[in-house]
Amino acid sequence: MKTRAYFSIRIYKNVLSDEYVQAITHALFVFNQAKQFAFNTSVKEERSGINKRNKSMHLTVKHRYFLDNHYANSAVKESNAIQKSLSELNKLYIKNKEEQIRTVKNKIKKTKTRLTTLSKIKKSFVKNIPTFPKNSNVKKMGNYFVVQFKSRTDLYYHAYQFEHVFLDREINRLKSRIGFLTFKQNRFDEELKRLKIKVSSVAFGSKKLFKSQFTKEEYINNHSKWVTDWEKSRYNQMTISGRKDSVSGNFVFKYNPSDKKLHFHTPSGVIIEIENLHFPYGQEKVESVIEMQTNCKDKKKHGKPIGWSIEDHGAYYIFKCIVNENENDNINYSKADGVIGVDCNVDHFAISNSNSKGQLISSWSLKFDISNKTSGQITKIIEAEAIELVDAAVKLNKPIAVEKLDTTTSKVSNRYGNKKANYKMSMFAYNKMITAIKSRAGKMGVAVFKVNPAYTSQIGKMRYMKRLEVSIHEAASFVIARRAMGFKEKLPPV
Repeated sequence: MKTRAYFSIRIYKNVLSDEYVQAITHALFVFNQAKQFAFNTSVKEERSGINKRNKSMHLTVKHRYFLDNHYANSAVKESNAIQKSLSELNKLYIKNKEEQIRTVKNKIKKTKTRLTTLSKIKKSFVKNIPTFPKNSNVKKMGNYFVVQFKSRTDLYYHAYQFEHVFLDREINRLKSRIGFLTFKQNRFDEELKRLKIKVSSVAFGSKKLFKSQFTKEEYINNHSKWVTDWEKSRYNQMTISGRKDSVSGNFVFKYNPSDKKLHFHTPSGVIIEIENLHFPYGQEKVESVIEMQTNCKDKKKHGKPIGWSIEDHGAYYIFKCIVNENENDNINYSKADGVIGVDCNVDHFAISNSNSKGQLISSWSLKFDISNKTSGQITKIIEAEAIELVDAAVKLNKPIAVEKLDTTTSKVSNRYGNKKANYKMSMFAYNKMITAIKSRAGKMGVAVFKVNPAYTSQIGKMRYMKRLEVSIHEAASFVIARRAMGFKEKLPPV
């Protein structure tokens, strides 16, 4: 079961009567006032631990804003949904902060180990008996002192130069480094403590727009313009949840599929009628859901709620019909003919086509470039490649297998690693890739399996890359396909 929203055509305000426009504006204002009051009251009560209400939140909102049960219930539901979303987001922040603390602690440990090594070398020089650890990058070769790095080697001609030009400076630098890292760890610890006791709030209308009254010239010189835009942003949307025991799935909105007319009543008592309301992408689906709900005899047991939403876009309104849909019954879960394995990478999809015996038939890559692109552009680029990938799976009549990754913490776990690798990891839009693949696959009736990602690249490199003459990523995608089919593989003992 999944929730789907279908957008209507634009309903321009100039084709509606002034009474209708005023009634809708008032409904949006009152509904959002009620939602914001419910949310802010809950936040204050949670922060203070004091509940001054003698009624439930539903009844408080209903009597304060003179709403019926359906409007009040939807306002409180939206408020609760925002709170739950913030709570989940706070858990994510805590998880990331703990990962950052772990990374800093590891860096401090490595830095202290390096400092201890150099301090021992320094003491040996003070005693005039220079000694060097076996695994250190600092060595004595003949009469020279050598410091080896990844990309260069520094040479010092005598002990005095090595001791005062390299050792003393490096020891002081490491001590300063440890001090900075310790300060950062303490700061992260304080931030983690605050996150664990934090009760998050929301700036309805967006923080960006709120701050712009002090930063944008057009708002600094004309505060009334900012107030107008601020109110538009705060009171431009309303969602009324459905009820399965209603004839049309909703007690506020009623849509008639035969004449394409939408009726709904506002808190001010005005009954709005919107004629010729069409849904360009999903008209048949909306009609079938409403007709099914209308014809359902036992609505309490088999009925389906239908939610409705209004969005004010200035010159026009957009109406949304929100329905619960069953998953596609014709999804192909069969692995009898093989599986399409996909290895998601920052700049391409590596794909392998395996047969029923787990043998590689073919492999290829779908390359794309998302560097220096906006979030919207990245989404469109990835969706285009996902369409090509799923179409290939449809043509081959096989399901798709991908890795089950969590890139949330990995993007902050290697703060002190390689810069190029960190840049690639920050650009890795894995969630967008999986979302695009699953969305397209659901429409086309293709199953998507998720497998354990452990050692897929290493196994592919060791076992299949050279033997099958494919790239390491295509070899990894082949391992993913085999793993989805139930084949078990381990890394070679070498």
